[in-house]
Amino acid sequence: MSKLFSLVQYFLPHHLITKIMGVFAESKFAKNFLIRLFIKKYNVDMTEARNTCIDQYPNFNAFFTRELREGARPIDNNPRVIVSPTDGRLLAAGRIDGDRLIQAKNHCFSCNDLLGGNNALASTFSNGNFATIYLSPKDYHRVHMPLKGTLIKTIHIPGRLFSVGYATSSNIPNLFARNERLVCVFSTDAGLFSLILVGAMVVGSIKTVWTKEAPKVLATPEIKEIDYKSQEIKVNLDKGAEVGRFELGSTVIVLFEQKLMQLNSNIVASKPIRMGESLGLVGNNLN
Repeated sequence: MSKLFSLVQYFLPHHLITKIMGVFAESKFAKNFLIRLFIKKYNVDMTEARNTCIDQYPNFNAFFTRELREGARPIDNNPRVIVSPTDGRLLAAGRIDGDRLIQAKNHCFSCNDLLGGNNALASTFSNGNFATIYLSPKDYHRVHMPLKGTLIKTIHIPGRLFSVGYATSSNIPNLFARNERLVCVFSTDAGLFSLILVGAMVVGSIKTVWTKEAPKVLATPEIKEIDYKSQEIKVNLDKGAEVGRFELGSTVIVLFEQKLMQLNSNIVASKPIRMGESLGLVGNNLN
């Protein structure tokens, strides 16, 4: 069944479906009914939300990207601890084998392809570490900093919008390098890391905290790169600070330079993880 579901997606009008769903999610039509239905179906814990009253959300999208109450996701203040940037299920994590990352069992893909053919950037992460986290509908859908850093570059890469759940990641080759995505590259005192926000079916947009306009799905057919080192206003974000949000679901991939990170030895793929939980430690030769 999962192979059939994946096969059917090759023939779907991804962007048209996404555009229609994006408009619907921004409307007020039946929004309270839809929110209540969603909470019940996915067992959403609204006690974690900053705003627990669904009547006060102007539309479904505002509910979907809801903020959490203060203290709902504790962040380890030890500067050597690297934390998960988001809630979700850890699809894969480990060493980047040269240029290859694990997508799912029996599937790998190229770091160079993931980064839009940027050979120089891909080589930076050669033999480093990575983690791929899938955000299910019930998860908190904001993305945060795994450690303190300064934004140096973003790359908006157009592409398809396949679903990114386990069924498709197990059956569609190069899934994350096919889908539209936003690459955010940060510098730290210990090296570079990159947060890659991967779009998916019905993801209306990906919004970041440093831009007023979201890189909309359907925005441009070309790769668009912005160099933030030359910008007058610098984007410096602390560990745990918000980076951006998905308007209707998806996946986050985080890449770490080889010298930057040592993954926790108890990291297990397919397990749930929450924003703020430890992924590893700064440094490559730690006890």
